[in-house]
Amino acid sequence: MIQLRKFKQLTALVLLGLLTSWIVSCGTGGTNTKQTTSGVATVEFWTMQLQPQFTDYFKSLITNFESQNQGIKVNWVDVPWAAMENKILTAVSGKTPPDVVNLNPGFASQLAGRNAWLDLDTKVPNDVRSSYLPNIWKASTLNGKSFGIPWYLTTRLTIYNTDLLKQAGINKPPATYAELAQAAQQIKDKTGKYAFFVTFVPQDSGEVLESFVQMGVTLIDDQGKAAFNSPQGKAAFQYWVDLYKKGLLPKEVLTQGHRQAIDLYQSGETAFLSSGPEFLKAIANNAPKIAQASQIAPQLSGDTGKKNVAVMNIVIPRDSKQPDAAVKFALFVTNDENQLAFAKAANVLPSTVKALSDSYFKDVPANASTIEKARVITAQQLQQAEILTPTLKDSNKLQKAIYENLQAAMLGEKTVDKAVEDAAQQWNER
Repeated sequence: MIQLRKFKQLTALVLLGLLTSWIVSCGTGGTNTKQTTSGVATVEFWTMQLQPQFTDYFKSLITNFESQNQGIKVNWVDVPWAAMENKILTAVSGKTPPDVVNLNPGFASQLAGRNAWLDLDTKVPNDVRSSYLPNIWKASTLNGKSFGIPWYLTTRLTIYNTDLLKQAGINKPPATYAELAQAAQQIKDKTGKYAFFVTFVPQDSGEVLESFVQMGVTLIDDQGKAAFNSPQGKAAFQYWVDLYKKGLLPKEVLTQGHRQAIDLYQSGETAFLSSGPEFLKAIANNAPKIAQASQIAPQLSGDTGKKNVAVMNIVIPRDSKQPDAAVKFALFVTNDENQLAFAKAANVLPSTVKALSDSYFKDVPANASTIEKARVITAQQLQQAEILTPTLKDSNKLQKAIYENLQAAMLGEKTVDKAVEDAAQQWNER
């Protein structure tokens, strides 16, 4: 199953050690173990946990690429999800990186700030760049420079249990966070169950942080300083604090990650699940009765109407010994034809304009399944979707500052005003 949650962060000690090692060895030289034999360039391509489900797809893709590029061979390495951060950090610090890597903008930007990736503005022609969705391309830029090529995408949906809504006397799912708060109280009063689960664990999902932006909060200003110490920021803090103190959120939101949200929904303990459509198949397999009662609605938002998009991208390490071949392969993986094929195989969305305009994302039969309907809704959302949180080399610290102080306010250890003030100070003094 493809998962688009943000990676769990490494411990500060490991991260600091690896990055310090990388910075110390950051000259332009270095030894790479990959060799070019008999005039053939070998490109090493790392993906994240796409075997065995997509093994046939990638074998075919690589065969097609090699047949069109006789001087290039591709060595595909699939890395377990949990191992990727450590593995790529070690490879980059040791100057033995792969040539093409599947990451996401959130983690990749942390190393982009340390010049780890190839500057793609000098490698990708403007006419090729314009084939990608403009807002999605921006997700892999930092300080005006492009460090990644967009690949596959998802936007969140609201998956809801019609049986629980009926029991609570609710006719339609909420569209905004204000409506969600009202529904949460009604569901708790009528059924004794929770409306939903969202995590406040700093190392896990960024959904709460994104909700701030959807509620109209500016997270940082043009100088990179905290901008959320504002009336809008305090209102967003207050929203989540009130839900928790009223008993409308499970206590485990402070300790458990997004996986718990899926488990609770599948067990019939929550009415709503905010997640990507890729989880619909899992619900059908793991909880058939819940799946039968499930319907879908567009993503929740605030007064801004903004919708999130989760992006997977491809980056090329600056120390690649085959940069031109690597760029050629990365553009092949993400071209219109291959993006459309992978989107169909993986139930995700493509990041190119032409692939997204295919009828596959617009037309469904009258008796369409929930999964088919989800494809059209998410594709429609993508037209207005954007990366809601700023691309920063230390974005994990912003989430940590806000989540930890938000937790303190939820537990009554700080007032909302103090929590907001402390979070802003923590970010500004990082």
